[in-house]
Amino acid sequence: MKDVAQHAGVSTATVSRVLNGHAAPTPETRERVLAAIEELGYRPNALARSLRTTSTQTLGLVISDLLNPFFAEIARAVEDEARSHGYCVVIGNADESAEQEATYVRTLLDRRVDGLLLCPATDDPSLVREVSAGGVPLVLLDRTVRGATCPVVRADGSEALTALARRLVGAGHSRIGVIAGPPDTSTGRERSDVFTGALGGAAQIVHGDFRQESGSQAAAKLIDDGVTALVAMDNLMGLGALGEIKARGLRIPHDIAIAVFDDQPWFPLLDPPITVIAQPTVEMGRAAARSLLALIDGQQPDDVRLSAKLVLRGSCGEAEL
Repeated sequence: MKDVAQHAGVSTATVSRVLNGHAAPTPETRERVLAAIEELGYRPNALARSLRTTSTQTLGLVISDLLNPFFAEIARAVEDEARSHGYCVVIGNADESAEQEATYVRTLLDRRVDGLLLCPATDDPSLVREVSAGGVPLVLLDRTVRGATCPVVRADGSEALTALARRLVGAGHSRIGVIAGPPDTSTGRERSDVFTGALGGAAQIVHGDFRQESGSQAAAKLIDDGVTALVAMDNLMGLGALGEIKARGLRIPHDIAIAVFDDQPWFPLLDPPITVIAQPTVEMGRAAARSLLALIDGQQPDDVRLSAKLVLRGSCGEAEL
């Protein structure tokens, strides 16, 4: 800043006023300061500034798996909403690992983010308690943890899962296989419980890890057990199941029906198009960012629950047409 001031022939106080958007003594002075900043390539030290303003205008976002298109779309929506309020977003990929998640969370806190959005890798509340104890505004996104007291933004798929169960039973399926998520995640547990409850418990369940390979392995086991319909509780596990079905030369829906929790742009383009439970990912990401900004502003936002919807296409048979 001293170099800029000397180059422009002004005081450091004048440079500070220009950098912070305040009026300079004259328009000509402001132009001289801006020209000096440009010529010298000066960039203010954001961390140093945060020590004075107590704000970095930065949000942290730790998502479960950056390779999952669902979380990529959520991250984009969070960024768009934050940017419209003058905030930048720093993203960490937990890769479905509680250890890696903790590393990213602590790193972001060390970088003095103004608030944190977290998609928990498991429902263990210890990391959430650690963040809350430090007084950092925190919002949970997509998943929750046991005993959470911070705001949670997620989709509710209960009605859609129940409707899907009824559709499959109505189409004559009595041996239905469920590729469930990890039971130590809220989404893995809740989706499976709702769907099997709607079936009266008459389903075979194999747990995956929200990854494509686990979907393929689970589908193989369930198909070998004689199921006539598969329901994958996540898009990547759904892709794995579709790969296994193709590898065996089975025809959808003639030999086996399939539905997937989460929609993707290419699902309607397959033959037949894939029946899905679609989550409002853009709305979830934007709502989570707004909730976090409200917390930073001293407000106490409520939890947000958005509705997922059943999108019937062709992969579960003629009954959905």
